[in-house]
Order: sequence, then C-alpha cells, then structure tokens
Amino acid sequence: MDDLSEILEEGGAERLASGFRFTEGPLWHPDGFYYFVDIRQSTLYRIRPGEPPEILRRETGEGNGTTFDLEGRLVICEGGNRRLTRFSADGKSEVLIDRFEGKRLNRPNDVVCKSDGSLWFTDPALRVPVAQRELSSAAVYRLLPEGEARLVVECEYPNGLAFSPDERILYIANTRFTQYIHAVELDSAGNVRRRRIFADMSADEKDGVPDGMKVDSLGRVFCTGPGGTWVFTPDGRRLGIIRTPEIPANIAFGGADLKTLFFCARSSIYSLRVKTPGLPHPWQRLRAR
Repeated sequence: MDDLSEILEEGGAERLASGFRFTEGPLWHPDGFYYFVDIRQSTLYRIRPGEPPEILRRETGEGNGTTFDLEGRLVICEGGNRRLTRFSADGKSEVLIDRFEGKRLNRPNDVVCKSDGSLWFTDPALRVPVAQRELSSAAVYRLLPEGEARLVVECEYPNGLAFSPDERILYIANTRFTQYIHAVELDSAGNVRRRRIFADMSADEKDGVPDGMKVDSLGRVFCTGPGGTWVFTPDGRRLGIIRTPEIPANIAFGGADLKTLFFCARSSIYSLRVKTPGLPHPWQRLRAR
C-alpha cells in the first residue's frame, strides 16, 4: 500500500475552481497567483487562491505548457499554432520558435527554463496528421538565449519535462505507446551524456497517462499518470500515487513557501499541501537575491 505520510500534510485536496474543459499549464508567480490554461477553450487564466479565476488571454492556439524566462516573462507552448511564444509585461507577444532547421514544429507541448536561460521543450508529433508533418520525429529541443535551437533527444511521445535540482538530469514523460519517464543525463554544458529509463509508469488503471512533471527540493519526481500523481525517489523508486477527485494532467508547486501542490485536473483545479517545497524557478531564485 502507498505510504505518502512523508509527502502530504493532513487534509484532502481543495477544489479552487471548476467548469473548464481541460486544464493544463500550471505555473506559480511569486506575486501570489497561478497561471493555467484551458487547452480546449484556448484560454489563459490567472487565479489567486480564494478568488475566482480571471481570463488573461483568449485564442492562445491551444496553449499548453508554460514557464518563465529569466526576466519573468511568460512563455507558452501554442500547440495548435505549432510554436513557442513569449509575452512581455505589457501583453505584447513574440514568437520564439516555430521551425527547426527550416521545418515547421509539430505541436509544442511543455517547456521548462534552465538556470542559464535556455528553454527546453517537448514537440510530440502523433496528433499532427502525417501529411502535415515537416519534422519526421517527435523530439525534445533546447532553445538557447541567443535564439539558436538544438535537438536534445528524439522520443516516441515526449510530454512533460523537469530538471533535477542540480540540472544534470532532464526527466521526460513518455505518454503514448509505452508509458515511462526518461532520465537524460547532461554534462555541465547541457549536452547529453546518456539516457536511460528512470521509471516504468505502465499500469492497469486506464485513466491518465504520464504527462506533467515537477521535482521537489529533495529531488523527488512528481508525475501525473494513471490514477493520479505518481511520486518517485531520485533513484526511481515509486513512493505512491496522490489521488485527487479528477485525474490531473499537470501540476505545479506554489504558495509563498512552495509547499502547495496545484493540480490541473480536467474540468477543475485543486490544491493540496505538502511537507517539502518544490524547486523554485530560476527566475524566482534571481529575483530573491
């Protein structure tokens, strides 16, 4: 039986808002609110705990995963528009990348920022009709601050991703065909040294797939999957599954102490208190200095 007593504080998940079609892209802002999206409605929201959600932007091109750059600007994967976009504080948008080596991206899904300012994102291909694909493989890419894009690894269906606390391991959730988490080992320059299977996430439970992923300050990996949010030790041993009223697609650590786990779960969003803080975003670390 799962024992999550070292992970969770007492009390169940609190539903913060509902009535959405498919929530995703959770991101905590240190000013005291979360961003999230409704993919099916192509809408970007902001919510402060205890208040109703506020619509920030419509027509996001099926916006999905989000992160900040090192200046705190919001970066979003626009899956339907097949690009990565950044929004400045005044709301203006700019396309960061929509092609790799002259070929159109497939469907950017999730994105994370490394402490050197590079943006790493997944680009699965399965949901793009074969006739419309210009890149033959699904992959993970690295976008350097100066704008150069580099292929990191090819995967079957790369989805959520997260870095280990020392940024020497990039975890990649593989959603379709076989369900598992990659561990891609990196050198100090961010180049791939080797890759391996970190954890098998296949299960008899049919609701949920490996998807959104975050890491806490102890290096434990939290990945949404069949039945709920799976929690692993840094060596890949499963500690248990966090069960919520709806199956989540993505998660984020938030709150002033980063001890609130925020779940984007289908038609609703939930929060749950945990005992160990999540990793702060590199921009948040710079801001705190």
